[in-house]
Amino acid sequence: MSADPDALNALKQWIGRSESAIDYVTVPAVDRLAATLDRNDPFPKMGDPLPVGWHSILFPRVVRHSQIGPDGHPARGDFLPPVPLPRRMFAGKRTTFTAPLYIGDEVHRTSTIQNVTVKDGRSGRMVFVTVKTDIRNTKGVAISEEQDIVYRGEPDKNAPPPPPQPAPGRAVWQHQVTPDPVMLFRYSALTFNGHRIHYDHPYVTGVEGYPNLVMNGGLTTLLVYELARTHASTPIKFMSSRNVRALFVGRTITICGEPSADNRTAKLWAQDDTGALALTAEAEFA
Repeated sequence: MSADPDALNALKQWIGRSESAIDYVTVPAVDRLAATLDRNDPFPKMGDPLPVGWHSILFPRVVRHSQIGPDGHPARGDFLPPVPLPRRMFAGKRTTFTAPLYIGDEVHRTSTIQNVTVKDGRSGRMVFVTVKTDIRNTKGVAISEEQDIVYRGEPDKNAPPPPPQPAPGRAVWQHQVTPDPVMLFRYSALTFNGHRIHYDHPYVTGVEGYPNLVMNGGLTTLLVYELARTHASTPIKFMSSRNVRALFVGRTITICGEPSADNRTAKLWAQDDTGALALTAEAEFA
């Protein structure tokens, strides 16, 4: 399929496609994620609630090795549409928490392609795919999530970088993390994420043209959850996030938050080592 506008608009026929899966919230997976996040938590046990945001380790896309594309993702055209643009990134998501999941739960997921949008931006043509997901345990829907995936062409190497965006607030909460290759590899292993930009240095620098391994957008989002979970006095009931700039291994990330005066909401964001905004989010608390 070509990348001309008519061909890209034809991808809208994928809207409405659904898939379902079953997974389990297990003690080993929760323990391994806690270790990846460098938490000194008690060893998890059956019946413990899953920390908010940690559902990101559930339901990895699993395909046979022969069905993997050149970037390490499953080849396009099965559930997700076959977008003919080479770069795929996690753009953002909106998540509603209705009830907790618990260690030991059997969980069911239903995902539906909600929208396919073609846009032209500063960096060229882009395709946004929005996927709506419901996650259920035996008590009903616990988590509902809309995730945006963006596909784009190769960047113009002569184009100036976009200007950095300012922080959306004044940092009251703050935490710094310097991701290294092991951290990214462990998170990719936990989520069965084969995307080569997170662990394959020759590929990410030589093929995709990034200066170093790229921080996993889902992991950055999880660090934002951790900041809010640490400081908020009540549980998170809704979180929206948007990735605006790539983050890289070996460069310190500052995770920031500013709660509202009534502590019912908070602005959250991540900045790179130059102070440039990389992710912005908003949380609502119960």
